[in-house]
Amino acid sequence: MTQPHYLALDQGTTSTRAMLFTATGETSALAQREIDLICPQNGWVEQGVTQIWERTLECLKNVTAKTNDIRAIGITNQRETTILWNKKTGIPVYNAIVWQDRRTADHCKSLREQGWNDKIAEKTGLLLDPYFSATKIAWILGNVEGVRAGAERGDILFGTVDSFLIWKLTGGKVHATDVTNASRTMLFNIRDGVWDDDLLRLFNIPSSILPEVKDCADDYGATAPEIVGGSWPIRGVAGDQQAALIGQACTKTGMIKATYGTGCFALMNIGPEFRRSSNKLLTSIGYKIGNEKSYVLEGSIFVAGAAIQFLRDNLKFFDRASGSEELALSVPSTNGVYFVPAFTGLGAPYWNPDARGAILGLTRDTSIAHITRAALEAQAYQTRDLFDAFIKDSGIPSSSLRVDGGLVENHFMVQFLSNVLGITIDVPKCTETTALGAAYLAAIGCGDFASLSEVSRNWAAGTQYTPEKDRNTYNDLYEGWKQSVIKVMT
Repeated sequence: MTQPHYLALDQGTTSTRAMLFTATGETSALAQREIDLICPQNGWVEQGVTQIWERTLECLKNVTAKTNDIRAIGITNQRETTILWNKKTGIPVYNAIVWQDRRTADHCKSLREQGWNDKIAEKTGLLLDPYFSATKIAWILGNVEGVRAGAERGDILFGTVDSFLIWKLTGGKVHATDVTNASRTMLFNIRDGVWDDDLLRLFNIPSSILPEVKDCADDYGATAPEIVGGSWPIRGVAGDQQAALIGQACTKTGMIKATYGTGCFALMNIGPEFRRSSNKLLTSIGYKIGNEKSYVLEGSIFVAGAAIQFLRDNLKFFDRASGSEELALSVPSTNGVYFVPAFTGLGAPYWNPDARGAILGLTRDTSIAHITRAALEAQAYQTRDLFDAFIKDSGIPSSSLRVDGGLVENHFMVQFLSNVLGITIDVPKCTETTALGAAYLAAIGCGDFASLSEVSRNWAAGTQYTPEKDRNTYNDLYEGWKQSVIKVMT
């Protein structure tokens, strides 16, 4: 390999990957390792920080052994997942608290009852929920012995996963994050672009632990050769969903992408002006590169591919996730079964942390095929919930959706999604859009591309799905979904 390459580190919820991309967006190398989830109590979700680091480093070394011609590194990561560590020793003070964790639900409920929800939304675009980093940080500071005292001495640092990886990769020289990750902490004022003093006081979090906030394409230092085996500039950072937005070339107002991984996250580009949702969507920063800035409306579905993993690992319905499609197609319908995968509560547009998963409509004739099909159909219904909210908020009807993530390999799911939404679904030629977005940011950050518009020209459609004509049938099925959700929430 002689042409320049951009290395993307994609640290996700279930795995870490390192990928090499060319300037035209073609993949040259890939290394991947799974990351374990730790669930010490009901609703608690953690990961080992050391495991995240070691497996990321292993993947990085694996692909860099294939070429030294690396122009720059881009990092993308599971957002909101919270890490605190000792800046003198580099030792984490507690496990990473994952975005799915619900242990701070009572804290959020108390703040909502005190009237803070609107105030926080006006500053951050977010709703008071355990999903975000602020209450996770507060929990660690208040429940892990010695951490608050260490923070007050200036010995403790906070970061989302990107920030921790940057600190480790640079040998502790750079403590920074980008605007997209900062916008998901519930501590960052996305109107003014600063850490918000009022929110820091509200959550009793010292500002000394916070990272510097930079643009998505910016100078994040260089890797330390003694740690990674080479010195390469880190020039791009974005949270996974914003990186996928860039990888999907959704750089024009009104464009929408949805990523179906562990959860599903749909983002609509709403342009350079902040707009608060009236329909329980979130507003975040989509990207900022110099003077180019765009906000997004986001709908978060907590359980997408995780529902299929649940059927595979917990209920043993099939050996491989790909087996879900064959089972779903073996029956003509769910026979009235609905699967509401609220394993960790419901996200947008419901925001009910207390809801729990349910399979409804069971009869004596129900089979594992019906339940599997219902789990796949649920992804389309959950997306329809978000789309209805997008249209109400933006006034922009959408005729197409760009999708990515592991679950889009399931053709039944994507076709059913097109049917329920009644629009065209585009799966790109390169489905590794999250890592690709990070690579593009690195390419812009090192000056090889001038703008997002320039790299967006590389986007190419792969498979396209168009809706079947029987709209009344799919509208009726969706009405059944809404009734099922009501039952789960009451």
